[in-house]
Amino acid sequence: MIRKIQILCCLVFLSTFSLFAQYTETINSNRPGSSQGAFAVGNQVLQFELGLGLGKEKHELLNSDANAFTIDYAIRYGFLKERLEVNAIGTYQRNSVTITQGLATANFNQANFKINTLGAKYLLYDPYRKRDLEGPNLYSWKANNKFQWRDLIPAISVYAGANLDFSDNPFTPELESSISPKLVISTQNNWSGGWVFVTNIIVDRVTTDFPSYGYILTLTHAFNEKISVFAENQALISDFYSDQLFRGGGAYLISNDLQLDASFLLNFKDTPSRTFGYIGVSYRIDMHKKDEFIEEKSGSDDDSTGSKKDKKKKKRKSRKRKDDIDLDDDGGSENLLN
Repeated sequence: MIRKIQILCCLVFLSTFSLFAQYTETINSNRPGSSQGAFAVGNQVLQFELGLGLGKEKHELLNSDANAFTIDYAIRYGFLKERLEVNAIGTYQRNSVTITQGLATANFNQANFKINTLGAKYLLYDPYRKRDLEGPNLYSWKANNKFQWRDLIPAISVYAGANLDFSDNPFTPELESSISPKLVISTQNNWSGGWVFVTNIIVDRVTTDFPSYGYILTLTHAFNEKISVFAENQALISDFYSDQLFRGGGAYLISNDLQLDASFLLNFKDTPSRTFGYIGVSYRIDMHKKDEFIEEKSGSDDDSTGSKKDKKKKKRKSRKRKDDIDLDDDGGSENLLN
């Protein structure tokens, strides 16, 4: 327990540094955290995210120990609009379990998908669009960098998906194969200095006998154009499994389309206790060729094509990444990390 608290304190300490930097357009990855940012990958962008994990789960009441291996994956594709993304997200886990009862021990393996969902995410509201079109205050550095109340207004998106569960799955509450809904509301605040705060409100499996509710809070900080770190808290509330999970780690940008990451997970209960380490990679195939033109209409926030004069003033990609990276006129810059 003491060691886990020390690790968490070190993570919080690392996340308190601040550095201003000029960013370039980079991959928009949800790794290495578990939350979904509010913004999509972008129109005609195909992205793959893969992670491998090793860990240990120990249940004090059941006298069981499990050595676990996990594969996390996400396939994301943006189409039709910059706001829209379809994705497949999942986690496959294999456990080698040992149960001790007195002098007797039993060993067996468990393997199946803990998460396996197909869904779509749509950006409902982007408060940064109008600010980007207005541009910075050319007469005051202080005005551009001081706290403003409007910074508390987040971007908002909604995700709707379906859980695809298989029969005889030890990691899900249903014994038979089933399909159940999953809904997520994501908010994202992009603050100056490379700070980003993401929240997810999750409603899961509400049509089953074991509905699940929860949230994820993720704070990310980019030290420079290559390195980012994050701290994350996730709550799971269900009759089948409830927990408070803490994650932390960082990512390194190899190129605009390639990112590597490393992270850890831990909790503070013993039914079961969980400790995991992860490494991962995110790779993007950017087929985006055409910029969108945005015209502000009275009473409307929809994308449209304006006059030639308006295009010159308002031409931009409507993508906004998860690490406080603004987009410039020729494609701009993206985020470094989840």
